Amino acid sequence: MLDPTASAAAALVSDGIERGALVTLFGRCTVEYEGRAASELGPGDRHIMLKPDGAALVHTDEGQKPVNWQPPGCDHSCRVADGDLVVESQRTAPEESLVVRLSSVVHTAAFSMSDPESLEVVGTEADLKERILTAPELVEPGFTPLATERETPAGAVDIYGEDDAGRTVVLELKRRRVGPDAVGQLNRYVEALRRDLHADAEVRGILVAPSITERAAALLDEENLEFVSLTPEDE
Repeated sequence: MLDPTASAAAALVSDGIERGALVTLFGRCTVEYEGRAASELGPGDRHIMLKPDGAALVHTDEGQKPVNWQPPGCDHSCRVADGDLVVESQRTAPEESLVVRLSSVVHTAAFSMSDPESLEVVGTEADLKERILTAPELVEPGFTPLATERETPAGAVDIYGEDDAGRTVVLELKRRRVGPDAVGQLNRYVEALRRDLHADAEVRGILVAPSITERAAALLDEENLEFVSLTPEDE
């Protein structure tokens, strides 16, 4: 996308982050870092790269190393503020953030990447849902789907069901490798259902996707949520 508006660039970047793409931007920007130290770069023309593993890199026209960066495991986000495009990469352990504010965007793009060690998954979330509804035991023995797109105060649950012990089970489905955002989404559904159902109801949350990042796996453990590796199509 060449010379996009801030809102158009934000839509492309947000979509790329959500689907686990490699996102790049070039434009006039400032850069602020806060964490174990603090730094600030004034206005300049820079290239920004957001990787699906959570890494963020800011490059100028010199040198092979970025002038600022964040390691894998960060959460990327994007918004429009006062007409500027604001891109942020944040992590919690340790707490630190990298904020890039672009007053103009010359170019932005999002690329779905694959290599021999990590092939791109073919299929859609609808295919994944149909596969589970046809063979619920792929999630776990005894799982019984009861509804799809069940509404909660936090949004619609992909698949709502129960396990062989009668406990409520919430499935959040993703067709590609996922990061911390998907864990947060699942946790919101689980917490909403716990408030919505009777007080002693036990609600299990299971994220279903081909694979997850290390940071997402750690968050699942922290929130007492679960993961099942499953692709939209039979491998």
